Amino acid sequence: MAFFFFAQISLHILGAIAGFLFEQHGEKANRSTHLLASLAGTAGVVFALYILLTGKSWVLEIAGSLPVGPLRLEADLFSAFFLFVISFLSLATSLFAIGYTREYQGKSNSPSKNSKVNWTSPNTNQFPQCGNWGNPDYHKEKENKSQDSPGNLLSKENGCQDKKNIALLGFFYNLFILAMLLVVTIRNAFYFLLFWELMSLASYFLVIFEHEKPETRSAGVLYLVMTHIGTVFISTAFWLLYIHTGSFSFDSFRAGAGFLSPVFKNIIFFSALLGFGTKAGIIPLHIWLPKAHPQAPSHVSALMSGVMIKTAIYAFLRFLLDFLGATPGWWGNLILAIAIVSTLLGILYALMEHDLKRLLAFSSIENIGIILLGVGMCLAFKTQGQTLYAAFALVAALFHILNHAVFKGLLFLGAGAVLSGTHTRNMEQLGGLIKKMPWTAAYFLIGAVAISALPPLNGFVSEWMTFVAILLGIETGSTGMHFFLPVLASLLGLAGALAATCFVKAFGISFLGMPRSKHATGAHEISGSMKLGMGILATSCLALALSAPWVVKILWKITNTFSNVNLPMESVVQKLFLISPSKASQFSPLLLAFILLGFIFGSAVLLRIFLGKQKVRIGPSWDCGMPRLEPRMQYSATGYSKPLRRIFSFLYQPTRHVELEDEGHELLRTAQRFETKITQPVDEWVYKPLANLISSLSQKAKHIQTGHIQLYLSYIFITLILLLLFWGGHSS
Repeated sequence: MAFFFFAQISLHILGAIAGFLFEQHGEKANRSTHLLASLAGTAGVVFALYILLTGKSWVLEIAGSLPVGPLRLEADLFSAFFLFVISFLSLATSLFAIGYTREYQGKSNSPSKNSKVNWTSPNTNQFPQCGNWGNPDYHKEKENKSQDSPGNLLSKENGCQDKKNIALLGFFYNLFILAMLLVVTIRNAFYFLLFWELMSLASYFLVIFEHEKPETRSAGVLYLVMTHIGTVFISTAFWLLYIHTGSFSFDSFRAGAGFLSPVFKNIIFFSALLGFGTKAGIIPLHIWLPKAHPQAPSHVSALMSGVMIKTAIYAFLRFLLDFLGATPGWWGNLILAIAIVSTLLGILYALMEHDLKRLLAFSSIENIGIILLGVGMCLAFKTQGQTLYAAFALVAALFHILNHAVFKGLLFLGAGAVLSGTHTRNMEQLGGLIKKMPWTAAYFLIGAVAISALPPLNGFVSEWMTFVAILLGIETGSTGMHFFLPVLASLLGLAGALAATCFVKAFGISFLGMPRSKHATGAHEISGSMKLGMGILATSCLALALSAPWVVKILWKITNTFSNVNLPMESVVQKLFLISPSKASQFSPLLLAFILLGFIFGSAVLLRIFLGKQKVRIGPSWDCGMPRLEPRMQYSATGYSKPLRRIFSFLYQPTRHVELEDEGHELLRTAQRFETKITQPVDEWVYKPLANLISSLSQKAKHIQTGHIQLYLSYIFITLILLLLFWGGHSS
């Protein structure tokens, strides 16, 4: 089976290089890089499934001359699970990318010389987007500023040069996936940080792929800064473990866990929480995520949201369950508090978004919170000695990691399909897409139902398990937990209801009703490869739910490796039923699906019996006595979310700006403009004051730059004197 792992690594390396062989032929570069990536994903799925099904680990150790120790790769059950998630999602996104990136082949940054520019495109009725060159409405229409990718792409015939390097996109895409695979299999802290940095840099270059847009460059810089702040804390955690053990080996960290002092252990915990929490996007360390994810190409956004932020969960769990040994009870409580805040605020801010990809990015913060609820309950049960309950909570977290990768990957690909077919991701300009893009609408609806945790799809199963884990804590916890956990369960229920509301808005405003703009009127269905990539994930949303008992059996084996005891499988799975370890509740996803199917079929039969063979009559919609309905009479995304904006006004702190134009009298009004804006407290209260402080200090530090070389030489001289004095005092 090692052959498949080596094949996966080799295919990603070949995919990174192959595009440059066809650099002058965009389509060949596109096909070669992404087909090789899809083959690599297939090999990775086979390799990971073999380990998960057989329980046999795989190890490779390469001795070297560096003092940091050998390069050791290992795929145990825990790593194999993340290998499977990464490989499976990369398989689907790579197939999708074959069709999606074709439009980048006409992307350019400037008009070609000696060419006549067509100021309107017959397909989009828009100005040509050559890096926003020549578009007089670019600064006027603020909401469309970032919506021109990749749809508003014109070919050389329309006066634009092909300057988007598909080979470079394929290079960083394959490198990004390769780095994630190595991150979850490496067993040496030094090499872990090396591949972690490679993953961060590769994803940075993918985020700024459309670097001609100012908002893309801004998002890239913020992402780079935040990810390296996180890396500083991660490096600190590993460095402290190295000081304690004298080795960079993960095995040494595990062996020395029992000898860590409480203070040392707490410092490592906080460093890991801040470092990996930044990459995972927990609140308040999330600010890069809703900015960076929407700017990346959509298939890259699916990988970043679906699996990249999960590598942080993987590493954090390694620290909690492997490197730090016994954990104090307040760690679990702190993680639960962070988790529920991220869950609630993530979905509340998603509800206010009209940009389809930003909505999905905020929703990822919510789902990271749900995953951490399972992790927090696992730690809480672990400190109480409830090994069985801790394992169940960990299974809930792992199952949601897999489910979120599938349905969020599907939704990001769906957003990319909408962007490709309409040239905008602004929901206020969509509508009626179900008629123009029926396949995309069906796939997006499946993803929306799954992420809303509705049966019979996969999101329901893992969220049910998370609810059960919280309720188990009420049975066994202390008096304080008896008060805290019911509140936690209630807030999780509220978040679930808000998520359903959010995705009713996302699907309804985008796909139903009447087209709101020429973007939606001129929409077209996506290509076959894009449908295939989305179809794989849509089918998986149902398959993971129906096969939940078998999936839980595999995940149960993983938890046994952390608990060091062979917990009975019958505690959570009995035939087709998932059961609570306390035996208080149980359900069968397969049986539930059959009941729902039977209800639908039975309803259809009854309607047929009572209504007979009546002919279907098609007539106009009720228009309240108006002559005809207009698109502007429909619910808008802003109008749909207004009630919640009023209810949670203490959080959003909305501001409104209304401009009225008339001809000297209010009855002769000619135009009315309305703009509303919400406030994000974390940005306003934390990051803006911090940015202002740094800016102020930078302005003061600027005075030392006089431009005189003599002064700079004196700085060097004074520094040398201080170093000599310090070294002399240290030597004595």
